[in-house]
Amino acid sequence: MSSLRYGFRCLRGLGSAATRQSQSSASMRASANSKTRRTFTTTASRQDDGWDQLEKAIGKSSAGAEMQLPYARPMPVSPSYFSRHAQFNDSFVLVQDLARKYGRLPTVPPGLAQRVAWKTKEQYRLAVGEAVKARDYAACITLVKRLNQIHPDLMPEEVREGIRPFKRDINIYLNTPKPIPIDKFGRSHGVGRRKSSMARAWLVEGTGEVLINGKTLNDAFGRVHDRESALWGLKTMDRMDKYNVWALVEGGGTTGQAEALAMAIAKALAVHEPALKTPLRKAGCLTRDPRKVERKKAGHVKARKMPTWVKR
Repeated sequence: MSSLRYGFRCLRGLGSAATRQSQSSASMRASANSKTRRTFTTTASRQDDGWDQLEKAIGKSSAGAEMQLPYARPMPVSPSYFSRHAQFNDSFVLVQDLARKYGRLPTVPPGLAQRVAWKTKEQYRLAVGEAVKARDYAACITLVKRLNQIHPDLMPEEVREGIRPFKRDINIYLNTPKPIPIDKFGRSHGVGRRKSSMARAWLVEGTGEVLINGKTLNDAFGRVHDRESALWGLKTMDRMDKYNVWALVEGGGTTGQAEALAMAIAKALAVHEPALKTPLRKAGCLTRDPRKVERKKAGHVKARKMPTWVKR
């Protein structure tokens, strides 16, 4: 309808131009024939009235048609559509609104709140596909943790939905360690590693006998330091004469095998006496030592040592 109206407007302009040209020619011939001038003028006025009536009729019909047509321009769903971090901005604004709305609800102490594994900045960036700034994510996750402290019985459902995008898919705090049983012979099993060495140890109540690969402790380890390292868990807990040890060790050298055996014996001892798990961990018997020998690099004498520089 708008294009049709524009066409009629152009035709009307052409008609007005033709009328003005006719009037000028009629004035030049006014002395010859005055009747012609009156004819042109009358015809031009009648022609203008016809154009006006036709345009009014088209306007009325087009107005009725436009009342029925919807607004066809697509609008963004979110105000953050034109920003670089649309999804994060929406989540951040929602968390801020929830914090203002439910900030006065009763909370539980931080130690009694449900432990939740939150996404790190890198994990959240990978999940939403946006390069979120560290400062903005830190401010957002602070509000999320504050909302998580609301009492579980009073926490609204919209708060649960608002903080859900910041939770990991798997909550590592809900994992339970697999219990190590004691077999029908009264033995407990433990595995330890150090460097490239691995040790498996079996503990059973006895008189303090130790066999390592079928050998006694003195035959298996020649150094006194290695003998003390192998039985460090039993020595610190004062259980040297209470358990018998039968172990298999392989790989690496004597130092690595002794420290791997110490970890295996400590794990097996914690199965017999779970109350000793905390003291054994404080003594460093249950912690895996990740240190290894650094490999040699090309152009170096060893891992770090460079060849001696000679001027000439």
